[in-house]
Amino acid sequence: MNDEQTKGSLEQLKGEAKKQFGKLTDNESMEAEGRLDKGKGKLHEKAGDVKEDFSRAYNNNSRD
Repeated sequence: MNDEQTKGSLEQLKGEAKKQFGKLTDNESMEAEGRLDKGKGKLHEKAGDVKEDFSRAYNNNSRD
């Protein structure tokens, strides 16, 4: 797991917590902020996945 994937996972956790807290307190803006944070986290995680895939492919090709 690379840094980007870790950041993404943490961002998703933070977003989910904000979303749930917003629901609990009936705060729609907090809920929306949580959904946004969660979405950003997913993007970070996907970017990390791409980096990881590229790194694996590069390392496998450089051995040939």
